[in-house]
Amino acid sequence: MEKTKIFLDENDMPKRWYNIQADLPKPLPPVYSPRTLKRATLEELSVIFPMEILKQEVSQERWINIPKEILDIYAVWRPSPLYRAVRLEKALKTPAKIYFKWEGVSPAGSHKPNTAVPQAYYNMKEGTQTITTETGAGQWGSALSYATSLFDITCRVYMVRVSYDQKPYRRNLIHLWGAEVFPSPSDRTNSGRSMLQEDPNHPGSLGIAISEAVEDAATHDETKYSLGSVLNHVCMHQTVLGLESKEQLKMEESYPDIVIGCVGGGSNFSGISFPFLHDKLKGDKKDLRVVAVEPYSCPTLTKGMYAFDYGDSTKLGPIAKMYTLGHDFVPPGIHAGGLRYHGDSPIVSALYDQKIIEAQAYHQNEVFEAAILFAQTEGHVLAPETAHAVKSAIEEAKKCKQTGEEKVILFSASGHGHFDLTSYELYRDGKLADYEYPAELVKQSLQRLPKIEED
Repeated sequence: MEKTKIFLDENDMPKRWYNIQADLPKPLPPVYSPRTLKRATLEELSVIFPMEILKQEVSQERWINIPKEILDIYAVWRPSPLYRAVRLEKALKTPAKIYFKWEGVSPAGSHKPNTAVPQAYYNMKEGTQTITTETGAGQWGSALSYATSLFDITCRVYMVRVSYDQKPYRRNLIHLWGAEVFPSPSDRTNSGRSMLQEDPNHPGSLGIAISEAVEDAATHDETKYSLGSVLNHVCMHQTVLGLESKEQLKMEESYPDIVIGCVGGGSNFSGISFPFLHDKLKGDKKDLRVVAVEPYSCPTLTKGMYAFDYGDSTKLGPIAKMYTLGHDFVPPGIHAGGLRYHGDSPIVSALYDQKIIEAQAYHQNEVFEAAILFAQTEGHVLAPETAHAVKSAIEEAKKCKQTGEEKVILFSASGHGHFDLTSYELYRDGKLADYEYPAELVKQSLQRLPKIEED
């Protein structure tokens, strides 16, 4: 009988996060202040972030110890299982071996608590009483609500309006863990009110929700802001994913030829891929392919520009160099709400710019088709975001069928889709539309990027 599930013992859980900044071929460009357009200082950024988080953000240390208090909470669901998708392989008639790291076992049902718990912990240590944040599909908002409930911190979540309406169970979960959640744009902030004045029925975007959360944090005492993706420390916290996967594949005497993750801001992709990219950057695994998968309707890597841009729509947050569609880009309301961000992680962007990783884009109908095949073979119902990685893995496995190559494919199954069944129903009823964002609108948005003179 073929082994389909690989577990690690709790004692083998990673005790350190991997910081890929130590191994990048070139240092990341600095972050700039939205107010002065000069290099941002840690003191400026400490208005919205705790100092320990900022130290991790700029750290060049390869390994960062995970505090025992965080490890104790991680142990609620970590190490998560690694599965071999044997039934999917048979359905595809491929010689490839397909593995997936299953993060749907966390209390919030996704990979997001891997960084929510550390961020809540470091905020608690520095006396933060309230944390504000944004959320796209609600996975991050629910994860942070869970984490703040563990440390007796108040949490306020600004949820992209279209997802707020599409995904009522996610917002209910946020309430269940004691947080407040508001549809964004809201009438609670100047940022939200300005958007509603332009369009009372504005569908919202992650960029707008970030603006609201940042403004809320900056204008209230003992309140900090928390981001669920994009930033360096977030990507680092997620590397427990890839570190565990490496150990689990060692138990199978295996190593991936291809590592795949869906990409919105980049946290789940970073988590699964960075520990393997460590080997590639050292020169040990030069042929390793690492693939970032995004929606055609929000094609940040595949159609965006590598440039300095604001992280939010109303230009309150720091400016970083990343692949971007423009800070005022408002994507269509596709059902993979967690992938609808205008920018990408500066680290992921730098890796893509230097051709160390690849990027692919798919339409949502073909993505749901792949997710249903996965559910009917492997049983797990995946979030629409994760389904992008499944689609890519299936396509890579089909290529192996044509060539006869027995490649090892690993992808991150970043969350379950139990709260996304309405989206699956719309797909089955033929009511999902495929969007490809017009190139002219992207071009217009990119014309409004900030003018940064690198020093």
